[in-house]
Amino acid sequence: MARDDNQVKTLLAAYEEEAEATGWFGPEVVFGLSYAYVQSNDLMLDIGIGTGLGSDLFRKAGLEIHGMDNSQQMLEACLSKGIKSLQLHDLRISPYPYKSFSYDHAVCTGVMNFYRDLSVIFKEGARLLKAGGLFAFVVGDRAENEPAEIVVGPEHTHTDEPVTMYRHSQEEISIWVENNHFRLMRSLPFTMFLDREQIRKVEAKAYVIRKL
Repeated sequence: MARDDNQVKTLLAAYEEEAEATGWFGPEVVFGLSYAYVQSNDLMLDIGIGTGLGSDLFRKAGLEIHGMDNSQQMLEACLSKGIKSLQLHDLRISPYPYKSFSYDHAVCTGVMNFYRDLSVIFKEGARLLKAGGLFAFVVGDRAENEPAEIVVGPEHTHTDEPVTMYRHSQEEISIWVENNHFRLMRSLPFTMFLDREQIRKVEAKAYVIRKL
C-alpha cells in the first residue's frame, strides 16, 4: 500500500484523540468481557478494523491481529501499528476474503452502528471462526419500542453532512446469534457519547458470543 507517513500519522492521531475525547470505551469493555477466554498467539480478525483501536488491547495481550476495512486510509493507519495482514473489503458484501474456519476469534467495535442489517457480518463471522471461537462486538442498544435510526448532525460528525446511525435491540441480536449457531456468553450495557462535551449520549451494549 502506497502511503504518505505524515498523513497517516495525522489521521491516526485525530481518530484516536476524538475517541478519547468523547469517552469511547467500547474496546476496553469488549476486551474486559473477553480476556478470560483468549490466549496469546490466538489469531483474531478485526472486522471493520479502522485504525486498529478495537483490537489494540488484544494485540498487546499477544494475539495476532488481521484486519478488514472498506477504507484504504484506515488500513494504512493500521500498517503504522505493525498490523500487516489487511484486506480492503466492504463489510456488506459476502463472502469476506478469507478461508472458512481460519480464525480463533473475531472482534467488531465501532462499526455495526453504521448498518441496519447485520446478517452478513454474523453469517461471515460464523463461517470464518473455528468451533468454540469468540465473536466480540458492540452495538448501539435500544428497547423494542424505540426507533432504530438516529441522525447525527454535522456538528458531531465533523463533516458537511449528517450521518444515520442504527441501534439494535436485544431481540434482534438474539435472532442473529441463534440463526448463525452462536451462543451468548456475556453482555454489558454502557454509555457512549457523540460529542466532546459528553452531553448527547447513546446507550450501547457489548456482547461476547461463542460459535457452537
